[in-house]
Amino acid sequence: MVSTDIAIIGAGPVGLFAVFECGLLKLRCHLIDYLPQPGGQLSEIYPKKPIYDIPGYPTILAQELVDQLMKQIEPFKPTFTLGERIESLVKKGDKEFILETNLGTKIHAKALVIAGGLGCFEPRKPEVTGLEQFENGKGVNYMILDPEKYRGKRMILAGGGDSALDWAIFLADVAKEVVLVHRSESFRGAPDSVNKVMNLAKEGKIKLLLNSNLSSVSGNGHLEKVEIQNIKTNEKTSLNTDYLIPLFGLSPKLGPIENWGLNIDKNAIEVNTDDYSTNVEGVWAIGDINTYKNKLKLILCGFHEAALMSHSVYKYINPGVKYTMKYTTVNGVNSF
Repeated sequence: MVSTDIAIIGAGPVGLFAVFECGLLKLRCHLIDYLPQPGGQLSEIYPKKPIYDIPGYPTILAQELVDQLMKQIEPFKPTFTLGERIESLVKKGDKEFILETNLGTKIHAKALVIAGGLGCFEPRKPEVTGLEQFENGKGVNYMILDPEKYRGKRMILAGGGDSALDWAIFLADVAKEVVLVHRSESFRGAPDSVNKVMNLAKEGKIKLLLNSNLSSVSGNGHLEKVEIQNIKTNEKTSLNTDYLIPLFGLSPKLGPIENWGLNIDKNAIEVNTDDYSTNVEGVWAIGDINTYKNKLKLILCGFHEAALMSHSVYKYINPGVKYTMKYTTVNGVNSF
């Protein structure tokens, strides 16, 4: 169980900067994100994309911005739950929220900040018979959090983008057996990665099954077999395996947040622009996931929202305690 002042759902750039703003007020933060690393869309979707509207940086790559934000919040020692999604939220009386993830992690917090960008990124799942019964630790995963988990194991990867190619290359030296299944003869990833995968296949270090789709999965309590169907011949092949990792990308969805009693308009959370609080006491929403008149979905605007939110949360957690704002140029940044 994790206990904190503020639980922040979403570890994208706005969620990370919120840690800094709350840290200046001596508020501890714990961030939860379904993605396996901090950074949100910046790290997962376009780490090499240049960003031009961050103050002080004429241009900065997306991943560089994430790295700088992580460095900026180091003094405040934030904690993280990554690779897990919040499934339930229970409010128990005054200033007590209990959140639980899909893997059973529980977080106790005095206040909740939703900074989930476009929502929770969920994996695009292939239509495969029996797939869901082997999720949650039973052999089917949609992202790779710890490559060492697969050392000496038999693995089947499915997909044709950069993620599938990069992991096939990396795991060739980790897993006992790597099979990459792709529905086409050509890949969508970087040419250099495609060449490396093809060479690994020629050397017998991985196995390629092209023009093929996943058909079904089976096992006794844990995944044991995956059936592959050739698109051109309809021939089916059954492979023994320990793990199946479909890597077909991620799609943003509001997810369980829809059921938390929040006022929602077109998949975004309505907020009060005085402090970006929601209609549920003790819950704030900042960044692309919120909506209000003249809303601009810019990282820059999310940073502004995080600053105002932090002072509102401070007053909520510390009622009656007077706070005198002090500039960092005067006091610096003091760690916990």
